[in-house]
Amino acid sequence: MEVTNTSGRRKTAVARIYVKEGNGEILINNKSYDNYFTTIVNQAKVLHPLQVTDSVGKYAIKVNVDGGGVTGQAEAIRLAISKSLCEIDPEHRLALKPLGFLTRDNRMVERKKPGQKKARKRFQFSKR
Repeated sequence: MEVTNTSGRRKTAVARIYVKEGNGEILINNKSYDNYFTTIVNQAKVLHPLQVTDSVGKYAIKVNVDGGGVTGQAEAIRLAISKSLCEIDPEHRLALKPLGFLTRDNRMVERKKPGQKKARKRFQFSKR
């Protein structure tokens, strides 16, 4: 098997991953995934597609992730891993699609409008 290259996005985070057969090592920006993501929730998000498809320990994954916060990065990596697993074996699609791992979550932060404090919040109105 050659190297499979896919990308995933969430909010402003972009993850580019390279998957090949290996010992199950996951490197994110040249750090182990459990050192990069300190919370168990974000570590679980990264591993979830591998657990669903019984692929834990089968592939060596190298990730370059940029932009956004840690949760957005974890979800971008989850999407990229799911896409690459489907590229390796199309049968994985049946397990990953119902969980929503192959759908890009396109919710973004709404922009701040002029004359307001934030996107929707306005300055306090004074009648007198």
